[in-house]
Amino acid sequence: MRKIGIISSSLILVFIFSFPALAADWSPLMKRLINDGFEEKSMRTLFSRNDVQFDPEPMATKMNEILRRSSNNPASLKPFVSREIHKRYLRSSMINQARAYMIRNRTTLERISRTYCVPKEVVVSILLVETHLGSNTGKRKAFHVLSSMALSPELEQVRSFVPSGTIRNDNEEYARTRCREKSDWAYNELKFLLEYSRSNNTDPLSIPGSIYGAIGLCQFMPSNVFLYGVDADGNGRIDLFSAPDALNSIANYLHQNGWGCRIEKKDRRQVVMTYNHSQVYANTVLAVADRLQAKKRERGRSNRST
Repeated sequence: MRKIGIISSSLILVFIFSFPALAADWSPLMKRLINDGFEEKSMRTLFSRNDVQFDPEPMATKMNEILRRSSNNPASLKPFVSREIHKRYLRSSMINQARAYMIRNRTTLERISRTYCVPKEVVVSILLVETHLGSNTGKRKAFHVLSSMALSPELEQVRSFVPSGTIRNDNEEYARTRCREKSDWAYNELKFLLEYSRSNNTDPLSIPGSIYGAIGLCQFMPSNVFLYGVDADGNGRIDLFSAPDALNSIANYLHQNGWGCRIEKKDRRQVVMTYNHSQVYANTVLAVADRLQAKKRERGRSNRST
């Protein structure tokens, strides 16, 4: 989508050194939003708040990720199929937590499986990998992430925060192009975040998010809330921090992207990869789901034997 979803620390390089809080001239971004129809007074009030901060880390991290990936995977190489799995999610403690979550939310999950043809084990597996079953929805403010990236279309604005040697003569123009593209992408997501906060009557600065601005228990990018979000509890709004809405939204996303009642096993991985474009992510989600289903089969055999 891209994503949806949180970014695992093993999927990207998150810098160890500290990024300072910087002053920023928000006027270009404010004007752009106002020109696109956002109410001028509310935008000026929002960006004048003392708690609005410019954060260079998300764009710097994204550029580092993009350039490292382009360097390690030149177009001339054949596509690489990874079988790697984040094994920490297969630990007994993790599987037991996911299993307990399935039991607590059995009614909701069984209804979801009937509606979308997505097994409850797959839905819970995604929730486990994305946010540890909703306990970690991000340490940043999604507004800071997206507004800072939107304000940084020029490579010079983040060059000093990208590790030395990452940007070279042979990739600098590519880096400039991708920086502008990612800035435009973030601006589009920022608009949807503001709409999400308005529709939920929520302060946009109160919404936690991932390093790239994904939000909620299911870690949707804001634009995907309006494509795949589900008001499962019927309260008139889509709240991705509500378990019923988040769980149904995960299943709806997978269903809309190809998960059908008769999906073949070989196609499941490709559907999960639309949720997060990482082979390791998809491998992990399906491995956890298989482990949860194995637990269910073991329990069924035990019940029959007694």
